[in-house]
Amino acid sequence: MIGADAIRGHIDLILLAILETGPSYAYEISKTLTDRSRGEYVIKQTTLYTAVKRLQAQGLLDSYEDVSPTGKPRTYYQLTPDGLDQLALKRTEWRSTRALVDHFADGKDAS
Repeated sequence: MIGADAIRGHIDLILLAILETGPSYAYEISKTLTDRSRGEYVIKQTTLYTAVKRLQAQGLLDSYEDVSPTGKPRTYYQLTPDGLDQLALKRTEWRSTRALVDHFADGKDAS
């Protein structure tokens, strides 16, 4: 299981990537994250809602009310054009971060 501390700085990237495929509501986003991580990470609802509200305030997500496939009313979230641009930036940042951490984790340049 991956701890929240390891993921904390990357929640925005994860949520934006999930929403890249289309609009979704909170429970579905949470389930998608858990399923795609093969159960290695389960997001807390407070973490999810805090991140979604932050992304909305930054103009990266829009929301609208609709009915889910089960007939329940839901708030759906979707990427804005700025959100799509931010996703591209976050992906580039992640690749650089991963390369740096791998460099040290693999013991490169160790004395």
